[in-house]
Amino acid sequence: MDENNKQLNIPDELIMNKIMIVRGVKVMIGSDLAELYGVSNKRLNEQVKRNAKRFPADFMFQLTEQEKEEVVAICDHLKRLKFSPNLPYVFTEHGAVMLASVLNSDRAIKVNIQIVRVFTRMRQLLETHAEILRKLEQLQKKDVEQDKQILLIFEYLKQLEQTKQQQLEITERNRIGFKRGDES
Repeated sequence: MDENNKQLNIPDELIMNKIMIVRGVKVMIGSDLAELYGVSNKRLNEQVKRNAKRFPADFMFQLTEQEKEEVVAICDHLKRLKFSPNLPYVFTEHGAVMLASVLNSDRAIKVNIQIVRVFTRMRQLLETHAEILRKLEQLQKKDVEQDKQILLIFEYLKQLEQTKQQQLEITERNRIGFKRGDES
């Protein structure tokens, strides 16, 4: 039992590195899930075929040839798929949960709990990231507005300085015209 628990101590980073975005959805390749769940890819595919009703299109889909090439080019650990005649299946978070239920092993259940936690943490990180971006945008807007107000203040100060300068010029100029006799 101790050895089994050591095997199940899979780093979250390993799971995160196996999650990719295909068709705008976060997914994991079937062979990666099979490896994590401790079963062969063949057995995983057999269970999926036997339980096809449990895997609708939003849980699992098969990659196209072009998607397969892109995935192989991006992910070094998937180089083995390059010459495979079969197009791999990918599973969404819900598909990974369903896989654990059809594989029905202790390891699959434990690994699946970890996978779901990683997906959840990633979602939370994305939400936090989006919130940070929103706040930065608000600060930037405030900064732009403050810049406009500061420029307006400087413009008013410039106008005030010009008015004072004009008044000073008026008071310091030589007066022309008739002087009364008592003013010397």
